[in-house]
Amino acid sequence: MAKKTVDTPKRDSTPETWGGWRMWLRLSVWTLGFAGLAWGGIEVRSFLRADPRFSFDCETGNTACGRLEIHGAKNSNPDRLRGVFTKDFGQSIFRIPLDERRRSLLAVDWVASAAVSRVWPNRVVVTITERTPVAFARIPIAGSMRHYLALVDADGMLMTLPTRSRFHLPVVSGLSEHQSDAERKLRVKAMQHLLADLGARAQDVAEVNVASVQELRVVAQVEGRGVELWLGDQNYLSRFQNFFSHYSEIAKSSGEAAVFDLRIDDRILAKQ
Repeated sequence: MAKKTVDTPKRDSTPETWGGWRMWLRLSVWTLGFAGLAWGGIEVRSFLRADPRFSFDCETGNTACGRLEIHGAKNSNPDRLRGVFTKDFGQSIFRIPLDERRRSLLAVDWVASAAVSRVWPNRVVVTITERTPVAFARIPIAGSMRHYLALVDADGMLMTLPTRSRFHLPVVSGLSEHQSDAERKLRVKAMQHLLADLGARAQDVAEVNVASVQELRVVAQVEGRGVELWLGDQNYLSRFQNFFSHYSEIAKSSGEAAVFDLRIDDRILAKQ
């Protein structure tokens, strides 16, 4: 009887099988690599946050701390700028949240923009851009008939008067702390437009009232006395010049009147 031959199944060694093993091996190597990088990153971060060489050491009350440099601050309060970083003193500079500190600096009077950077190994450098005032602002004190004097920029932002700087600027009234920045900005723009329209005659204006941008008023000096002129919202120069040209006649007929309505172009009305 003939014997049957039974073939023993051979182990699969096709390229597809080896390719699968290589893929898993590659994934394992990448996984280990990423894990190593993550662990290394944690170690480096811990080192930067804990090593005393990176400590931001400034004593409270020491205004000459060399590890905090502030540039560009001429009128800003230096104590308020420095106070933004008080909570960071004694910590690693790598623990300081720069974006948060920059936002806090923007809340300081006079600061228009700010940049904050770390400098190796343990210094912080702050660069300030300050606001540019365009007028003195007479701001009413709530609950009283009194005012205080501040500065205002073209964006309607109010600033305290610095002790070291002098400014030659017009005076504006009709602004208040309760108005929004946008409302004050609109009024400041109206003042600037009026003064630009007056040109050289703007030197005769002592104060601009912008309580209503449709009813602008100015206090002007004429022949040694102050008069209030209602100019409205247009034709500022022609109305202003018309009043000055006829003031001698106006003074004779208006008596002691110190307020004049110029909003109608062909006439001048004295207000009692």
